[in-house]
Amino acid sequence: MPTFLLEIGTEELPATFVSEAISQWEKLIPTALSEVYLTNDGIKIYATPRRLAVIINNLPTQQPDREEEIKGPPAKAAFKDGKPTKAAEGFAKKQEIELKDLEIRPTEKGDFVFVNKKIQGKKTAEIIIKLVPEWISKLEGKRFMRWADGDIKFPRPIRWLVTLLDGEILPINLENGSEIITSGRISYGHRVLHPESIEIDRAKDYVEVLKKAYIEVDFQQRKSQIEQQIQTVAKKVKGTAEVSTELLAEVTNLVEWPTAVVGKIDEEFLILPSEVTTTVMVTHQRYFPVLKSTKTAKSKVELLPYFITISNGDPEKSEIIAKGNERVIRARLADGQFFYKADLAQPLESYLPELEAVTFQAKLGSVRKKVERIVNIAKLIAEQLKVSQEESKNIERAALLCKADLVTQMVYEFPELQGIMGEKYARACGENEAVAMAIFEHYLPRGAGDILPESISGQVVSLADKLDTLVSIFGLGMLPTGSSDPFALRRAANAVVNITWSADLSINLHQLLEKIAVDFTKFYPEAESELLPQLYDFFLQRIKTILQEEKNIDYDLVNAVLGNNDSEYTERALKDLLDVRNRAIFLQNIRQNGLLDQIYETVNRSTRLAAQGELDKIQLAPEKNVDLNLFKSQSELAFYNALVDLVPQTKISQKTRNYQQLVDGLAKIAPTVSNFFDGPESVLVMDPDPKIKQNRLNLLGLLRNNARVLADFGEIVKS
Repeated sequence: MPTFLLEIGTEELPATFVSEAISQWEKLIPTALSEVYLTNDGIKIYATPRRLAVIINNLPTQQPDREEEIKGPPAKAAFKDGKPTKAAEGFAKKQEIELKDLEIRPTEKGDFVFVNKKIQGKKTAEIIIKLVPEWISKLEGKRFMRWADGDIKFPRPIRWLVTLLDGEILPINLENGSEIITSGRISYGHRVLHPESIEIDRAKDYVEVLKKAYIEVDFQQRKSQIEQQIQTVAKKVKGTAEVSTELLAEVTNLVEWPTAVVGKIDEEFLILPSEVTTTVMVTHQRYFPVLKSTKTAKSKVELLPYFITISNGDPEKSEIIAKGNERVIRARLADGQFFYKADLAQPLESYLPELEAVTFQAKLGSVRKKVERIVNIAKLIAEQLKVSQEESKNIERAALLCKADLVTQMVYEFPELQGIMGEKYARACGENEAVAMAIFEHYLPRGAGDILPESISGQVVSLADKLDTLVSIFGLGMLPTGSSDPFALRRAANAVVNITWSADLSINLHQLLEKIAVDFTKFYPEAESELLPQLYDFFLQRIKTILQEEKNIDYDLVNAVLGNNDSEYTERALKDLLDVRNRAIFLQNIRQNGLLDQIYETVNRSTRLAAQGELDKIQLAPEKNVDLNLFKSQSELAFYNALVDLVPQTKISQKTRNYQQLVDGLAKIAPTVSNFFDGPESVLVMDPDPKIKQNRLNLLGLLRNNARVLADFGEIVKS
């Protein structure tokens, strides 16, 4: 049971591609082996900046023999007057069988020629020789390149190839123009610590042989070593390292033999906002900041004058490496210090005129124009929420200043700091805390899993900013597609819903969208004619997705609260986002505790039959919609009286948004309705007399309408 090794040696690969290649091969290689009937006892993918490798353990020496049923041409084309035609002869020749071995079998599409072919398994080595070039060529990623005069595309030039089946070299040639890369057993060690070539005798020795040449090929091992080294050296300077998952993964893919190196920064730079210093370190230099060991809130991060880098060089030269890194970061931080002081020379409001020169979108004008729209939308939201006069003032001020930092020197140089610097500069020039915080928070959430704004000012300005973008871009007809969403409209709509739900904001989104759209069309008369319907549908899709994927609500219960092409439910959902969330969660809860099952059959059956009547979906009162003189059975009167008792509970639920009373009422009425349908005094709903029929359908319609205050039970699937 041999072990196979493939190593592709390259120039230094981009860090992102290293991770992508591991992920792709983890799917591609097992599938490819399965398709050629090769079993194994485990596949391990390795990768460093200079190599991709795979080890496949305990392969069979050859494929198993197998039988395969192969379908040929239609029988009427293969045989004429009982004799084989050229079609039959060609099929037999292709399958390397005798004509007498052909069989005619019936199928759904008529009689066809078949053959049961015995296929002898090929040697594993022969198969892998053909698979390896496919494994290389099927890797995908950004910015692939050609090199020399060849046509092979890869992120960086391929320099060597190792292909061993146990100790045997599998001969594979990659032809790249005039250059031919021939497989062998020669690999290469660390560029600095072991620049010489190394010979790999057997596939199973790969990891240990590379380790002796100062190459740790296992991503997880390198990552673990880096984490451990970082915290060890951080402790030596009495601090703790801030290690982000993204930076750790990137750095792991930039080195083959990691060494954590501590560098020092001048203490004068610690007067800079910590976000500036950490952005320079993390985003621009791939350094890990060192914090004071005591845990503090994110807003009160205290940096120590140190940073940690992960070197891929000689550990004995760490001091020299640190000095070089210190020179680089000193220059970057000096720039940051200059920008910071220059920006603080004038108040944040003074930057507003410069926003006229920054384009938001060609047809929509400048960011300054967008700020004006944000201010107006924020006022609409504040009015709906009935905020205090002081809060209203803060919201308007924050909306006015929210984009001002975009034209500061600091944010121009470090765009990642937008909002963060706006908060700092607002506080420094005397704006109150609520305004400063809202400037930062209005960008939240910045991505999946990010925090949401917590202050009322931040929440309102964030909603205003996102709603302006959504209405404006939709108004231009630039709707997102499955593969393209350049203005991040899905993220913006998700944020509107999540901010509203997280803060329990009683906003009427339906009305807001309508007012914003009207204002937009005044500014842009040629706006998309279907603007509002498109926006409504877009938000409903986002609400549906969030309820299912983030709130874990069953799909049918989501449909029940949103309706299916039901304009009443659509409008209701958008007018009260909190209510649609609460109804969905409530339905999920009563499904789990069994209460939904108690009312499901009764309400669902009534809903389906009521659809054949003429009663609208709004009426609740039986007194106005049912004629007692048309009753023929005591069960009808009992049904009517039960509805009379139910209506007050329904109206209380409507008013309080507490639906437990309604469900209790539906549970109480269920036996009465069951008797109406199937009891000793049951009636035929579809009575030959149209008046009696309509009267009975009205009873069912009223029950449906009471239940619709909670949900459309016609959309609920039986548990």
